[in-house]
Amino acid sequence: MISVGIVGSGAMGSGIAQVAATAGHNVLIYDNNPDALERSRKRLAKIMDRLVVKERITKEESTAIQGRIQYVDSLYKMAEVGLVVEAIVEKLEVKKALFEQLEDVLSENAILATNTSSLAVTAIAAACQKPDRVLGLHFFNPAPLMALVEVVPAVQTDIKVAEECFELMKKWGKVPVMAKDTPGFIVNRVARPFYSEALRVYEEGIADLATIDWVMTELGGFRMGPFTLMDYIGHDVNYKVTETVFAAFYFDPRYKPSFTQQRLVDAGYLGRKSGRGFYNYEEASVQPEPTKDAAKGKAILHRILVMLINEAADALYLNVASLDAIDLAMTKGVNYPKGLLAWADELTIPYVVEQLDALYHEYHEDRYRCSPVLRRLARDGGKFYEV
Repeated sequence: MISVGIVGSGAMGSGIAQVAATAGHNVLIYDNNPDALERSRKRLAKIMDRLVVKERITKEESTAIQGRIQYVDSLYKMAEVGLVVEAIVEKLEVKKALFEQLEDVLSENAILATNTSSLAVTAIAAACQKPDRVLGLHFFNPAPLMALVEVVPAVQTDIKVAEECFELMKKWGKVPVMAKDTPGFIVNRVARPFYSEALRVYEEGIADLATIDWVMTELGGFRMGPFTLMDYIGHDVNYKVTETVFAAFYFDPRYKPSFTQQRLVDAGYLGRKSGRGFYNYEEASVQPEPTKDAAKGKAILHRILVMLINEAADALYLNVASLDAIDLAMTKGVNYPKGLLAWADELTIPYVVEQLDALYHEYHEDRYRCSPVLRRLARDGGKFYEV
């Protein structure tokens, strides 16, 4: 069994290390900050203790998992690992510099993976002399709990490397999906309207934050409403992903960021972690109550939902991933109540097209353009999932 190296000991890197060690691998975690390494060690010990108390694992298993993880202060101690997963800051030049350095350290057969959520894997691989062994392995936070891993081959990646990592993720107990190296891959691309269209509804004054969140959870079945979720993720993170995807798509208006969210970032209102975002999380604060109007709520739900479906349909149309991979990614990666393309069949394709066209005729904005695959299915009486 290969040894695994993790670069970056933050929440994501530590989580991936836990997953690999639980699967039986010896793991080396490197961070250039010794204090961060110590925090990672303490965090894992606390998580393991909690799992033992909950009887998810035994004390012996806890000891064994922690014993398989070594915290190292030099990249050169990773010389013998067979797979390195990078989980550092989302800055292209920093990642490229790291991959250049890793290539000097690792054996020729070692695989180099990036956990990037929004940068081009191909651009990162271009920093290497052997880019054919570089790919994306995009885990979701928290890595030990979230099943999905997006396996993203770069243009240069040897397909055998991608297939090997796909099978390895299964052995780690994950649900892997193969995705093309395009901005946002599957989840961060397809999920954008969950935030952006909810923000648009709010900005137009159609409904307040609490009402939109109520609509999406109570009527739509989503685990969190968009504003609660943005507060949970952190506006610095969520806004940056939106901004990155927007720029990467050559400023396609479908991915346009919101001034409302940017102002929260400007103010330092980053969500739960700062005590205030869309909602106020101070102890004495009283949360607003939603207006529970079922008819109005259904209209809001369907507006956001058809935008999500349209994005999923366009990802299929442009071969970002297979139909099954797209629906699996959204249910396993962000816990959507249903796959969006299956949901489209349920609503009926003609209805989805009609709703999108109504939005386009109302606003004449390109963000509401209907995907060709939806229009073709509506014309031909087809479905995404034919029985």
